[in-house]
Amino acid sequence: MLQERDRAVLVSVTVPVAPPCPAEAAEHPAGGKHTPEITRQRRDGEEADMKREEPNCSTTRMRGHDVGIGVLVPTLLLAVCLHTGALRAAEGAQDGGGGVGAGGVSSVGGGGGGGGGGGGSDTIGHSLALVQRLEALLAQGNGSDVTLRVETASADGVRLIQAHALVLSLQSSVFEELLAARNGSTLLLTEGADCAGVFDKFIKYLYCGEVSLRLDQATPLHKLATKYQVVDLQAAVARYMSENLARDSPSGHVVGWYEYAQQAGQATLRDSCLQFLAWNLSAAVQSAEWSSISSRLLMSLLRRSDLVLHSEMELFAALEAWILRNDPDGLTAENALRAVRYAMMPPRDLFRLQTQSPALARYQESVRDLLYMSYQFHSASPLQMAKFFDVNCSLFTPRNYLSPLWGAAWAIGSPSRDDRSTSFQTQLGPSGHDASKRVTWNALFSPRWLPLSLRPLYTETGAMQPARVDGGRPRVIITPATSSADFAGVNFQKTLLVLAQRHGRVMVKHVYDFHQSTEESGDFLAEADLTRRSSEYLVDGALYLHVVVKPLYQTLSKN
Repeated sequence: MLQERDRAVLVSVTVPVAPPCPAEAAEHPAGGKHTPEITRQRRDGEEADMKREEPNCSTTRMRGHDVGIGVLVPTLLLAVCLHTGALRAAEGAQDGGGGVGAGGVSSVGGGGGGGGGGGGSDTIGHSLALVQRLEALLAQGNGSDVTLRVETASADGVRLIQAHALVLSLQSSVFEELLAARNGSTLLLTEGADCAGVFDKFIKYLYCGEVSLRLDQATPLHKLATKYQVVDLQAAVARYMSENLARDSPSGHVVGWYEYAQQAGQATLRDSCLQFLAWNLSAAVQSAEWSSISSRLLMSLLRRSDLVLHSEMELFAALEAWILRNDPDGLTAENALRAVRYAMMPPRDLFRLQTQSPALARYQESVRDLLYMSYQFHSASPLQMAKFFDVNCSLFTPRNYLSPLWGAAWAIGSPSRDDRSTSFQTQLGPSGHDASKRVTWNALFSPRWLPLSLRPLYTETGAMQPARVDGGRPRVIITPATSSADFAGVNFQKTLLVLAQRHGRVMVKHVYDFHQSTEESGDFLAEADLTRRSSEYLVDGALYLHVVVKPLYQTLSKN
C-alpha cells in the first residue's frame, strides 16, 4: 500500500488523455493490477454519449520529452511496486524463503499445486521486466519531471540527468526534502569530482536496485549513499569493500579504503582493512600504496603483535623506506622507530643497522636504550634477563614471523578425510643464548574431532570410546616431542595461520593463537567447508596452514 506522501506525488503528475497503446493493453488487460484509469473531462458542448476512440500509439511531447501516454503513469506505478515489494520478494526467494524471482512462480502456504481447493496459493511475478523498464525509463528520460544538475566545486564539469521525483523520493529521504524545497524543474547538486564521476551509477541504483562498479568506484559510491541516506546501498558497498580486500589492483586500494573508513566513522570497514593489512603485511609493504599510508595507520600497524611478515628486519626496511620517502617530523619518526622490536633481530643485523641505516644515523639517539637492551637480551640467558628486566614488554614479544626459525608451512591434502600429522623444528628462542638450540614439534590435524562432552557414551564393559567420530569439527594439536630443562620460564604460544584463496591470490584468512590445541580458540575453521573442492579455504584441493611457535618469557623475582 502506498504511503500518503507517495499518493501526493502520484496525484501531482498531470497526464494528457489518450487511449492505451495496444502493446500496453495486451500486457495489462482490463482488471489487471497495473491498469490505471484515466478520467477524461468533458468539454462544454460535447455530446453525452461519446464514442470510444480507437487505440492510438502516438506520443505527446511533454516538458521537452517524447512521452508514451500509455507508458508513463503505469511505469511510475511500477516503480512503487518494484521498490516496495517486488525486489524484496525476489531477494526472499534467493534466501530460501517465500518470494518470487524474475518471471518466477512461488508457492505460498501448504499443499499442492493445481487449481482451486488446494490449501496454498501461488504468486507470480516479473521483477526482472520491471527492472528493465525502469532502466529504460531512466535512460530515455521519458516523463521526467526533474533535471538533476550535478556540478563539481571547481565547476569544471556538469552532468545533467533527467529523473523522476517519485522514484528519488521513494529511495532517499534527503532527495525527498530537496525536491520538496526546489523552486523549478532543475535541482542543483554540488559533488566532489570522484562522486560526480559515479553519480549516474548512483541514480541507476535508485531505479534498478543494482549497479556494477570497479574497485576505484567503491569509495565515491559509499560517500553518495551516506550523503543521501540510501542505507541499503551504503551497506552493500561496505560489504563489497570488505569482500574485495584481496583483489589485485595496480595502485592498491586497501590503504585508501582504511583512510576513508576512519574519516567516515565506518568502524567495521576500518577494522577489516586494518586486520587485512596486519595479516598480509609482507604483501602490503611491497605494494605501491605503502609509501602513501598515514602516520596514524603506520603506528597502528607497528604496535600490533599479530603482524604476519618474514622477519622484524623486513618491517624495519619498510619503515625506513617510508621515513625517507615522506620525511615526517622528528617526533613521528622517533615514535615509529621505537615501535620496532630490535630484540627480535639477530646481533649481526643490529650491527649492520647501526653502521649502514640512514634512518638510524639520523635518529639513533632516540632508540639507543632499546638497542642496548637488545644486545643484553642476546648476551645473557632469558632467565637472567627476566630477573632484572620486564621481559613481558613488546620489545621481547615476537610477532608472527614466517622465517623457518619460527615455524613451518603445512599443506594438508584432502583435509576432510583422515587425520594428518607432521613434525618440524624451531629455535628455542630468539636470544643469542637460545638461537642455536632446537625444539622438535609434533602437529596433528583431525578433520572431525569431538570434545569429550559431545562423544557418545558406551556402557558395555570393555567397550572403547572412539577418539574421532562423524559430526565433529577440525582440530590441530601441537606438542613438543621431548621435554627439556631449557623450557623453564618460557611459555610457548602457538599461532596457526589459515591461508585462503580469493580472486586468484593466496592470503591469510584467519589467525588462531593457542597453547596446545585449537580447541582453546573455540571457532577453529568453524565456517570452512573442507569437503567442497571449490572452497576458498582449499588451494588445489589442499588446506594450507602455517605454524608459528613464539616463546614468551616470564618476569622473575630477583630473589
